[in-house]
Amino acid sequence: MIVAAARSGIATTARGGIVVAGDPHGNFSPILRDCAAREPGTLILLGDCELRVPLRQQLAPLFAAGWAVRWILGNKDAETDAVYDRLTVDFPEGDIGGKIIEIAGLPIAGLGGVFKPRIWCPSGNGAEPPSFGTRAEFLASLDPREHWRGGLPLWHRDSIFPEDFARLEQQRFDVLIAHEAPSSHRHGFAAIDRLAEAAKARLIVHGHHHESYAKTLANGIDVRGLAVAETWALEMTTPSRTTRAGVAGRTNVGVEQ
Repeated sequence: MIVAAARSGIATTARGGIVVAGDPHGNFSPILRDCAAREPGTLILLGDCELRVPLRQQLAPLFAAGWAVRWILGNKDAETDAVYDRLTVDFPEGDIGGKIIEIAGLPIAGLGGVFKPRIWCPSGNGAEPPSFGTRAEFLASLDPREHWRGGLPLWHRDSIFPEDFARLEQQRFDVLIAHEAPSSHRHGFAAIDRLAEAAKARLIVHGHHHESYAKTLANGIDVRGLAVAETWALEMTTPSRTTRAGVAGRTNVGVEQ
């Protein structure tokens, strides 16, 4: 068990708390075990669920116990129709991608998906222009035969577009839940740093790279990367007028046998 040190402040959590889970990749047993040992709260999945059955069936014990479940898309969640539908069609109300939700007064933003060169792959300084700014622009550029279910091709349902950033950076939130990593990871993107900074965020939690770590960006924003099916109990602190709010958490890494 790893405990990240908290700075000064007053803890604020939802009933039972907020548990963030790293990419399951079909392995939900560690997540189910960890949540079963806690009072019901809110579970947030970082993407790459790779569900073999519908989400509500996979997490039936948690739903029955009173857990709220939220999720963002990972790149593996849009590889086949079946995997995509088991998440997005089965439980669309759980999707927080491109949205801001509030849990116990804590504003949390979701940024699902990944950067793709055909759409937008921001470099370190973010100066390069995207190929497409919006999904509508990209869809209009395609041959109608490339459309899927009347919209974007399946393989671009998990693409990040500049419009996602434009929507979120105009708002304020404390936590950014993302599949892609910020620059704290060697394969991360400084564009995510800038998004979080613009929104006055205090914490970024991400998956995708399957590494468990804690760092602080140059702009002062804390980052938590989670391993496969790793669970982390998020505890945010409310700042006083003279101190910066802090972040703490407890993690359990489970391996399916």
